[in-house]
Amino acid sequence: MARRPLPRILSHGGAQLARSRELARTAADSATDILYPLIMITRGLRRLASAGLRRWTDTPKDKRGALLFLVASVVLVVAIVPYGPLLAVITLMAVAAWQGRDRAPSEPDGPDDSQTQRLKSLYEALVPYFSAAEDPAPLYAHGGEWEKAFPAYEFDATGRIAHLVISYPAYFPDGEAESRARIQHLLTAKSGRGREYHFAWDEESNQLTVTVLAPLPSDICAQRYVTAPGETVLGFTDPTQVQRTLPLTHGEEQRDVPPVVWRTGIRSTEPHLLALGQPGSGTSTLLRSIALQALQHGDVVVVDGGGTGEYACLTGRDGVLAVECGLAGALTSLEWAAHETERRLIAANRAHQAGHPPPDDTRRPLWILLDRPSAFTHLAAADGHKDPQSLLQVPLRHGRPANVTVVIADQLDSLDVLSDPVRQHTRARVALGPVTAQQLEAVLGAPPNTTPLDAVPPGRGYARLGTGPVHRIQVPATPNPYDEATGEIHRQAVLELLPPRTTPADAATERQGPDPAEAAAQAEPVTAEAAAAAGAEPVTAEAAVAAEPQ
Repeated sequence: MARRPLPRILSHGGAQLARSRELARTAADSATDILYPLIMITRGLRRLASAGLRRWTDTPKDKRGALLFLVASVVLVVAIVPYGPLLAVITLMAVAAWQGRDRAPSEPDGPDDSQTQRLKSLYEALVPYFSAAEDPAPLYAHGGEWEKAFPAYEFDATGRIAHLVISYPAYFPDGEAESRARIQHLLTAKSGRGREYHFAWDEESNQLTVTVLAPLPSDICAQRYVTAPGETVLGFTDPTQVQRTLPLTHGEEQRDVPPVVWRTGIRSTEPHLLALGQPGSGTSTLLRSIALQALQHGDVVVVDGGGTGEYACLTGRDGVLAVECGLAGALTSLEWAAHETERRLIAANRAHQAGHPPPDDTRRPLWILLDRPSAFTHLAAADGHKDPQSLLQVPLRHGRPANVTVVIADQLDSLDVLSDPVRQHTRARVALGPVTAQQLEAVLGAPPNTTPLDAVPPGRGYARLGTGPVHRIQVPATPNPYDEATGEIHRQAVLELLPPRTTPADAATERQGPDPAEAAAQAEPVTAEAAAAAGAEPVTAEAAVAAEPQ
């Protein structure tokens, strides 16, 4: 069968179709220019009609009759006056044209003189870092064209850079942290100090995007968060860093804020937390916030090395096993916690071997919160006692399968005093207060993508969970409600979250920790005699973890 040729319009009409579309587009543009006055008047009449309808709707029903009478009187007067209707139509068209004009402000085609000078100076400052003598066509050269180096830029109301995209040559070592740090320091100094900048390096496209970050909200009080069991809100961060928001209450307002959520439990990859900061940076506030959230589903043991009574509001509360401020009480509580961790491991291991679920008392989370344990280290060395940090080895190493979580807060200059198990097993890290980039890298294990500030509000810092990204963080305000400097709003917010008091205050003061006899009783299941009496071989914590199914 012979093939029929395509119609000429389909085989040779591509150019004619393109020409026809261009003519149609030109005719439409010309018609728009000609009919623009009519379009503007029509738009104005529509706006006037909408305004009149809104005025009629907003008028109370008992006053609509008077308004209708006034409009009818004006229409009657206009109709009687000579040339009244004609003047009314002309006036109406003029008002409609004025209301229908394009109100969008005309944007300038480019930066003004001051902005151009700022971009030029920034370009000249980058020349020594982004140029090479062997480059035949350098993108950066003294007196060169900055327009090619900065393809996109934005300025704020004060005339400073708010967003900037920088193109750099491919031979720049953007994979080296030191080279990046030099460029980030230079951009921070030239773009304006006192602000936080986020640096996004696109190594494939050889582009650096600089964005000015808005301050994190510091007016969020402690409250109940919509989280699942095993989730703890450490603070709040930028909306571009996380894919989740939490509904929060601020006075009578409701707003959604992105949180930094730390997941604990047997499936957690970062079961323990270390928070460091300068005095007054908010580490105690973070511990109080964690304690109030942990008491919803578990038990808490608090060891306060500062001895300032920051956790007195927790004494005697339901779920609070101890609040210790002295060395003897801290040693007793931590020794009990180590034995409790071993007991849980052995009980869970026996249940697994028998084919039963773990006992209920091993599934309830146990939180060990320590504030400034380095103070006890110096005290124990002076008195010849055991370092309390040595008792944390079992909870830190085997706490995850036993539902035991350790949270430690200390000062930034005490990082070297912390023991090796503490530094090794606390993979969730928080650094609060004014810190340098070098200190952040030492604490978090990675430098942040933003520039730290010299002055920050309490509770402001950075957080990193394991090997994840570094987040900016603002800890919710959770002050000591018994402090006279605490505001009434924050005091009531914390008091409403406290569980009911189950132990009288006097009894709680006399006995703020587990009794040594109770600690010895709790330690009986891990001894060889107790194991032999139960008809089983002695089981250690390491053997229990090794025998536990993966």
